Amino acid sequence: MCTAIVGYDPAARVPLFVAGVRDEMAGRAWQPPARHWPARPGLIGGRDELAGGTWMALDPAAPRVACVLNGLGRPAPEERRRSRGELPLLLAETGTLEGDLGPYDPFHLVGADPVAVRLWSWDGERLTGRELEPGLHIVVNSGLAVPGTRGGDDFMSARVAHFRPLFEAATRDRASWLRLLDGDGIDPSDDRALIVRRDLGDGRIWGTTSISLTTLGPDGAAGYDFTAAPGDPGAWRPIPLS
Repeated sequence: MCTAIVGYDPAARVPLFVAGVRDEMAGRAWQPPARHWPARPGLIGGRDELAGGTWMALDPAAPRVACVLNGLGRPAPEERRRSRGELPLLLAETGTLEGDLGPYDPFHLVGADPVAVRLWSWDGERLTGRELEPGLHIVVNSGLAVPGTRGGDDFMSARVAHFRPLFEAATRDRASWLRLLDGDGIDPSDDRALIVRRDLGDGRIWGTTSISLTTLGPDGAAGYDFTAAPGDPGAWRPIPLS
């Protein structure tokens, strides 16, 4: 997942919007969101068939959502490496991030509930964490995108500069979020594009394979919308939460 977008207002009727835009090799097999993990029957998320984990996990009862992005830094030793897809499952289930992170490649992990949003970043050597203030936040592979900066925390500056004000204006409106998540009509080759597609040659395609939008109310999950055909407004579908 290359971009996470968080709209957080603890005083609102629906305090939390969390969108996850997943960019991946098109040939990597996965299953759409459902209760895929018998050992964690309360969790809903898409399942990566290669490693068995997920990019976004939701516990509707808590309510709590977690999503992971690849980070930058030192890779884990090959002989110890574990899938980062385990991390959203752990965080959504327990609300905490504990244990040895040495087997994981660098990551950014967003954990959110109706009263708090947190971001953890692991660079392969050091873990940092921060609580995010109310407002609109965008997380990319380099970390939390800081308004007005280029490079460093925000190397996807064209994407962020275009979409931040649009999502800020739509923070409390689900229908507006879904329209923006469909890409705002921007060509996938444009630097501003939220939905991307790249032909890597030899039949390999990398790009946006799915988008998820979860909304959390004070007493439980308010909704989970998902599309496996980003850019097609008719492809969104609600994921059952019960």
